[in-house]
Amino acid sequence: MDYTRKFTEKLSVEQAKIELLNIAYGNGDTFFARLDPRTLFLWYSYFGIAPWFIHQEYILIGMLVFMVITTYIAKVSPLIIVILCLGLLGQGGYLLIIALFFGGNLTTMLPLLILTTKLSVITLASVTVFCSMNPDKLSNGLLKIGVPGQVSFSIAYGYRMLPSLLEEYHHVFQSFRLRGRAPDKKGFLFIRSIAYFVKLAVLSFYPLLLSTAKRARTTVEALETKGSMYGFNHPEVKRLKLEELQMTRKDYLFLIGSFLYVVCLFIFL
Repeated sequence: MDYTRKFTEKLSVEQAKIELLNIAYGNGDTFFARLDPRTLFLWYSYFGIAPWFIHQEYILIGMLVFMVITTYIAKVSPLIIVILCLGLLGQGGYLLIIALFFGGNLTTMLPLLILTTKLSVITLASVTVFCSMNPDKLSNGLLKIGVPGQVSFSIAYGYRMLPSLLEEYHHVFQSFRLRGRAPDKKGFLFIRSIAYFVKLAVLSFYPLLLSTAKRARTTVEALETKGSMYGFNHPEVKRLKLEELQMTRKDYLFLIGSFLYVVCLFIFL
């Protein structure tokens, strides 16, 4: 019962909000957080694309081991790891069931395992990179590589608003529960209760969308009042904002080390 209580506490909305805040702001002391955003973008541009064109099993396994190590160094939240594992297992599981249903056999598992390994490498690389940058650093990095200011700000704004949206969605959901009536009988395998909560979950999205649209309009008007468009498009403002971004020796050593590791995989495996 003690383990069950601890597990249910981890599934609470408040705990999910804390985990989201830790993802966005809680990894500032890690090795990857001290790297320049351009270094992380360059590193991710390879490990996020190259696995699709690699078919040797041992090379993919070597890249997966490297991604597991980087994920551990980045101190990624356990919530993200659990969601990642559930997604990979669910995707691979339903593909295997479909393959077996349409005349496949156990030899079908090998291509599915290769596909799952590729997805794992790409996903872990994404998690390592984007969990190591807070919204400001991500926005500045995108602005530095030439992404329009409106786009980089929108991504950072989405990071900042996600915990607030989750909390507001929880409030709307609870208000529907207070005004509604749960089924008197839960039904076989809790079918009625599940259907009731799914209905409330869907209905809660509509007030949230209206509130988000209203909040976005207020934010845009406030930014226009403060002259954000001038800041996005004026070179001098961008230079002052991005002058702290510098690629140091640590960045170059990390890129060289990753390159040598990949070269060793192709030579020895």
